[in-house]
Amino acid sequence: MSAFATLLSFDTALLVAGIVALYLGAEALVEGASRLAIGLGLRAAIVGVTIVAFATTTPELFVAVLSGLGYSSDLGLGAIIGSNIANIGLVLGISALIQPMAVSTSTLRRHVPFMVTAAIALVVLGMDGRLSAIDGGILLLILGAFTSFLLYRARSTKADAIGADEIDIEDEDEVSAQFKDVLYLGLGLLLLFVGSNWLIQGGKGLLEAYGFSTRFIGLTVLAFGTSLPELAASVISAVRGEAEFSIGNVVGSNIYNVVAVLGILAIMVPVTVPASTISLDFPALLVFTFGVIALMLRNYDVSRLDGGILVGGYLVFFWLILP
Repeated sequence: MSAFATLLSFDTALLVAGIVALYLGAEALVEGASRLAIGLGLRAAIVGVTIVAFATTTPELFVAVLSGLGYSSDLGLGAIIGSNIANIGLVLGISALIQPMAVSTSTLRRHVPFMVTAAIALVVLGMDGRLSAIDGGILLLILGAFTSFLLYRARSTKADAIGADEIDIEDEDEVSAQFKDVLYLGLGLLLLFVGSNWLIQGGKGLLEAYGFSTRFIGLTVLAFGTSLPELAASVISAVRGEAEFSIGNVVGSNIYNVVAVLGILAIMVPVTVPASTISLDFPALLVFTFGVIALMLRNYDVSRLDGGILVGGYLVFFWLILP
């Protein structure tokens, strides 16, 4: 076997191992988050948009920081933009094709506006061709506002739950169950991190072997690879009928990807924004962001027809960025 064929076989093995680890990680993550939501008295939408969303954003953070420090900052930017588009087009689209999902009004009123703010802020700040440390600071300020809002809502929700029903002091079994749930979350996060790393290495190696560009790699294999945790978590939630987790996970991930991941990356190293990103990727991000909101507002759900539209839109985007 030639050295080239051996390299391709190794990269393929990494891809398969990454997919398996991502699936198992998403299963453990959703399981732990679901039980914590019940144990802590929090609504599923809040847990989906915080714990699950932030945990599944970890691969994007890893890829962006690693690429910015040791490879290319615009590769990390492409991965984030591509991941957000994939979250809407593929993750929500495929989840809706499996199981139509109702959209809670609280998600639309409280969380979706932050997703829109993050997308618009990224486009406005990046129109000059770079994301500076100041731009990163602005994104982190938005992150601070979003986190503060979530904490306020979480406390209010917990207080409402306690006010509605008197809750006895937790016994040892309840404490043990919550500790087990936290272990599930930790295991899921670890598997997501390792699985994403393997998938990214394998996919990147395969594409580079066939001569694809850095931008294409960032927008496709890295974006899809880092979106697999969201896809796995959302599909599992959709199958279980936990629509609020699926939608909250995507909305929260898209917020964290921009304001947390790109905010941190821009502070660490200036991020170059290529002309092709300004002319095509930014408009595509806005189209997907406002498009999915329009679909949600139509009947306060994401139907199978909507899912087909989203997946079809992603395929069009993929065709547009082909070299």
